[in-house]
Amino acid sequence: MSEVRDDRQYTETHEWILDNGDGTYTMGISDHAQALLGDMVYVELPSAGDEASAEDEFCVVESVKAASGVYAPADLEIVEANEVLDGEPELVNSSCYDDGWLVKFKSDGIDGLMDAATYSKTLD
Repeated sequence: MSEVRDDRQYTETHEWILDNGDGTYTMGISDHAQALLGDMVYVELPSAGDEASAEDEFCVVESVKAASGVYAPADLEIVEANEVLDGEPELVNSSCYDDGWLVKFKSDGIDGLMDAATYSKTLD
């Protein structure tokens, strides 16, 4: 069974969002998503200052099985990308909610996210 953390919100495309409480958010892919994709071999991250519109693909995670897009939950601007993943993409598998985060971003607001309980129901 996939781990779903209560302190995050989730998208229909299996990204998690953590409100950092300072106007920024941290984002990664869920435990369910990383398990489906398998062993990560490469992560293509945006750069600080890059912008994306809601629902745009702005990042790619590549595993031994497939490459998958990561989608913006809202209009956003990248504040920081997790550059550790350049050398250690497997952190997305081993620590998707902690060390394997993808980006930090700022946004004027995010609507339509699911809480942990609602997201868990979509996985059943």
